[in-house]
Amino acid sequence: MGKPELLDPTPEALADRDEVVRRLLAGLPRHCVLAAPEELKPYECDGLSAYREVPLAVALPENEAQVRHVMRVCNEARVPVVARGAGTGLSGGALPHPRGVTLGLSKMKSILSIDPVARTAVVQPGVRNLAISEATAQYGLYYAPDPSSQIACSIGGNIAENSGGVHCLKYGLTVHNVLKLRFVTIEGEVLELGGEGLDAAGLDLMALAIGSEGLLGVVTEITVKLLPKPQLARVVLAAFDSLEKAGEAVANVIAAGIIPAGLEMMDKLATGAVEQFVRAGYPLDAEAILLCESDGTPEEVAEEIEHMSEVLRASGATEIRLSKDEAERLKFWSGRKSAFPAVGRLMPDYFCMDGTIPKRQLGKVLRGIEALSKEFGLQCPNVFHAGDGNLHPLIMFDANVPGQQDIAVRFGAKILELCVEAGGTITGEHGVGIEKIDQMCVQFRPAELETFHAVKSAFDPMRLLNPGKAVPTLQRCAEMGAMHVHRGQEKFAHLPRF
Repeated sequence: MGKPELLDPTPEALADRDEVVRRLLAGLPRHCVLAAPEELKPYECDGLSAYREVPLAVALPENEAQVRHVMRVCNEARVPVVARGAGTGLSGGALPHPRGVTLGLSKMKSILSIDPVARTAVVQPGVRNLAISEATAQYGLYYAPDPSSQIACSIGGNIAENSGGVHCLKYGLTVHNVLKLRFVTIEGEVLELGGEGLDAAGLDLMALAIGSEGLLGVVTEITVKLLPKPQLARVVLAAFDSLEKAGEAVANVIAAGIIPAGLEMMDKLATGAVEQFVRAGYPLDAEAILLCESDGTPEEVAEEIEHMSEVLRASGATEIRLSKDEAERLKFWSGRKSAFPAVGRLMPDYFCMDGTIPKRQLGKVLRGIEALSKEFGLQCPNVFHAGDGNLHPLIMFDANVPGQQDIAVRFGAKILELCVEAGGTITGEHGVGIEKIDQMCVQFRPAELETFHAVKSAFDPMRLLNPGKAVPTLQRCAEMGAMHVHRGQEKFAHLPRF
């Protein structure tokens, strides 16, 4: 996990807090601008609390006009801007810049309209993910992406990270469930990206904005797609006596032409932690369990579950349970969605990693993580979106023990590099932020990184938006290459030093 590159956007960067606050107050109410040390402290980090910075000031606009004002002030004053949603992100994407303004969107939390015929909703970025489904339930509709933090995370943050959730296998990530965005540039101009039809004219800039981690602009309004709630949903819980068999079962289910609504996997360490926490009814003697959900009409669910159960048995499942009612279905899922806090009860600290691999490599990579756990001497429960190969290893450590956090950081870096070696990627839904910025040098070659920088420059030529996040400088990668060559590793030797 690399430290952030806190770059000054220009030599003329304005760093006087009083002057920045004065300019912000020209367009925002007093209660929307925070500058006192005790007001700024709560914004020093997001869900990745290992790194902390206190911002120059915090702006909390209540509408789009105020967002545009903040952007114009920061652009004119050459002050960095870091957008922030609910602060639940796990990659340090909302880590403040010490000489910049944190632009919090939590006050913009209105659901502006719901169209049950077109099955769309227009919402502001501060709306909680789950609140969309709660508001549209009266029409028999819901919003499909469901991150584990959906009770708290905001749709604006989901846009920034292209979040998924346990049902992303069948229903897609955020990018697949959004139709249109209003997007404010660093100059304070408003762009409308996408459209309300199945396709929009011109370049697909909306897809570029989703997952851009606040590097290109700030979203102020989102039109999301809604889906009809299925008539029935049931979960199959399958237990396995080895991680390899569970991994093979995932590949076999997909190969059989089955696309479950959700397909999640947890290893023995994870189920043990969860069972102490929520009593989900998981078998504690299993080396791994799969949660496979089917939804649709009762006839569709019955047929799919029968087919899925046959595949799971043939793949070596030692036990198969079917949720008998909605209460038990939710109980099974409560365990999976509570995995992170459950692990947090066992150790003072943990890093939640986020890599994605081809499904056929699940068993191999899990064995690799197990070997790394022994090498670094730290426990690592595994929970993940098995259907699309999105791993969430939870590296447990105690930051109070000297050197243990550094060991955990190295452990995490090795896991991400293992994912790349297996043909995967360093992130699936948490974003890069500062957590994985060094591993971007592993994933991409210099020409690719240069292209990323060129895209950012087209939107943000002075590097004011979330500087130092997501895309490393070539200098940083070159230094990494030199470091690894010095250690006798040639992996980064190809990187130029400039």
